[in-house]
Amino acid sequence: MKQIFGVLAVCIVFAACQTKTKPSETDTILVYSLTEWKQYLDKSHVRVKLQPGNYQIDEADNIRFIRITGDDAYFDLRGVRFMVDTKLFSRPDLAKSDDGNSMYCAIEVSGDRVTLEGLYIETYGDTPGRQSKNKMFNIVGEGDVLKNVEVRTTGSSPWGFGYLYGLGGGDVRKMNGIRVGYPAKDVKLLGCKVHMRAMGHAIFLQGAENTLIENCHVDGLLRTTDAILAETSGYAFDRDFYAGKGGYVEGTMIREDGKIMPGEIVSLSEDGIRMYPEYNGHKTKNTTVKNCTVTQMRRGICTGLSTSGDKVIDCVVRDCVATGYNVGNADTLINCSADAKYAEAFCVPYTNAKNAYVEMNILDSRNGMANDLLAKINGEGHHVIVKTANEDYIPSSMAIKLASWQGYGNFNKKATPLATDVVLDNETNCKVLSYPGVKDTEINSKGEIIKEAKQDQRLIIN
Repeated sequence: MKQIFGVLAVCIVFAACQTKTKPSETDTILVYSLTEWKQYLDKSHVRVKLQPGNYQIDEADNIRFIRITGDDAYFDLRGVRFMVDTKLFSRPDLAKSDDGNSMYCAIEVSGDRVTLEGLYIETYGDTPGRQSKNKMFNIVGEGDVLKNVEVRTTGSSPWGFGYLYGLGGGDVRKMNGIRVGYPAKDVKLLGCKVHMRAMGHAIFLQGAENTLIENCHVDGLLRTTDAILAETSGYAFDRDFYAGKGGYVEGTMIREDGKIMPGEIVSLSEDGIRMYPEYNGHKTKNTTVKNCTVTQMRRGICTGLSTSGDKVIDCVVRDCVATGYNVGNADTLINCSADAKYAEAFCVPYTNAKNAYVEMNILDSRNGMANDLLAKINGEGHHVIVKTANEDYIPSSMAIKLASWQGYGNFNKKATPLATDVVLDNETNCKVLSYPGVKDTEINSKGEIIKEAKQDQRLIIN
């Protein structure tokens, strides 16, 4: 009997502790200023509501301007707007972080099981940052949740030319949206919106595990090269309209000598939702992207650089200029949709990618420009299903291409494009071009199948 009472006592104490780690709504602390709110950012087991209103963030003592370090905390920011001065991203006097990463960011969440709900955050001013790693959010804790958070980015420089000057350590100073990075695990982004009005990625992962991105929206801006070439002053004009390099650059064709050509289109930002393969040796693993939309970005949803096999479910991508979906090793895309107005609706570009599964519904791809590629499939062991609700959505000039150089993703200039053991079910009238690198592949197509097609040398990366 004593043993039974002893066990019951332990259970009661354990239950009491568990209750304490999850404060109820009646425990909510209401604060009325940013100064008061910051006093709780390093506290655990708190539930804090900031009075709705506009709050200006123009002072900081660290390159992570706001740091949330407590565990098991809930911050109710519904009706709150943070306005972050871009000057902070160029302050050399701010203390560095102790994590070895020199990036500046507006808000960092490093505590575990932190929920931040309802914030609208934007930058103001046009002061460029000191680096290209500037971010609005950096999430590195375990079990953290961003819910119904809305981000609007500005402050990159030079603005208006996208990646024409910003790749590989170029001139652009970026302003990214939300980063989820190692040692982050089990992070959830729910109902978040990112409006990219700066060069950078909207949502991206580096070394994070088991991330869920659900009901999120990303939008950016596009610009034609005709509009750039019509400028009579500014960054491109001063360089006689020569870009950083020539050839195929992220969905845009540039003359071999680097001169910007008319008739092309540029994304002013980078990728909508993107996985990097790793961070400092820690792989990005097991990401799920569900019921999300991406419009007018460089690439829409880019899981292809992570090799763990990610899931993309019920997502819609429109008007992207490098590819709608970049698909990679063991990725699964279920009931996804994209158009091909400015770039292929999706691609499996890597010859070493294996066993991807893709269900793609082609949206209205008429009235686009600078693209005749509906989809590209390289690699081994994939099963791809392409369909559309209306055959008129796909212009007759477009094609699905297997073992092709064209489009995004051919980083190894010496590689031979291959497509092996692929099953393609093309339920559209779009033609299929099968190039010499295709082997042991089953193509079922309503549209014409052209075997041993000749590669278009003009579209090979130089």
